[in-house]
Amino acid sequence: MLTQDTTQTQYYTWQNYRCAYEVYNPSNIPNGAPLLLIHPIGVGLSRQFWQRFCQEFYNQGHQNQIYNPDLIGCGDSDMPALPSTPDFEAQQLQFFIQNVIQKPVILVVQGALFPVAVDLYHKVPDLIAGMVLSGPPTWSLISKDRPKWRQNLAWSIFSSPFGNLFYRYARTEKFLRNFSTKRLFASRDKVDSEWLNTLRQGASNMASRYAVFSFLAGFWRQDYRSRVAAIQKPVLVVMGEVASSIAKEGEQEKANERLAEYLACLPQAQGVKIPGRNVLPYESTAEFVKAMSSFVKSI
Repeated sequence: MLTQDTTQTQYYTWQNYRCAYEVYNPSNIPNGAPLLLIHPIGVGLSRQFWQRFCQEFYNQGHQNQIYNPDLIGCGDSDMPALPSTPDFEAQQLQFFIQNVIQKPVILVVQGALFPVAVDLYHKVPDLIAGMVLSGPPTWSLISKDRPKWRQNLAWSIFSSPFGNLFYRYARTEKFLRNFSTKRLFASRDKVDSEWLNTLRQGASNMASRYAVFSFLAGFWRQDYRSRVAAIQKPVLVVMGEVASSIAKEGEQEKANERLAEYLACLPQAQGVKIPGRNVLPYESTAEFVKAMSSFVKSI
């Protein structure tokens, strides 16, 4: 059985930034394409988001290696005071695949980090064997451009003293519990002490606010339709039965509608719904792994 203690944090350097990651190896000989996990960005979020998933993945008998990196600004990676974009994050992962993994991977992407996977695919299509999308964002948020002046204005506000005060409040257990219950989980019982403690620990460094503010500024909100339609690799879209939007725009979109939009745009896609809301690898871990099992084995 794999436990978190069996892995050690490793590091590589990209553009003078120190970047952290973990490698999970099954107890027997690895089999199949390695998984590259892309964690969500939010208050206290990092590669630790995937711990339950990694345990369950091997509990269900899979033998793929798992690479679990921290994006710049998150976890144990460096946290520069700069606005990061999906293209910037994709460049980091491009370097990671080419220099550390050195073989084609299956991307497993949480939520609104899907644009990072899109940009990464177009940089190294031959090194992406397939994708698993966990609760990708509302289609309306990635099917039209958000004015750059609005993104830059939002970033300037968040990076001001106001943003500093907001982040101090956002790190409190009250805020984290309320946001998780209202926006992320289908069942409030799943918003447990493990989840809250992980977020509080991950947000303990105030420099972690810059990645969060970049996300909130909406640099990922662009028109990705043509780039999504050009992805010529197998894609599995896993949607929560009560999936919702984290933004006001798109709040009325139902899970079936969102799933249909993705399947209509992606050339080689299949989709499935499972119990849960927006953080399926954590809230519905066993169901999520089961849903992706045959897909991963087919690649």
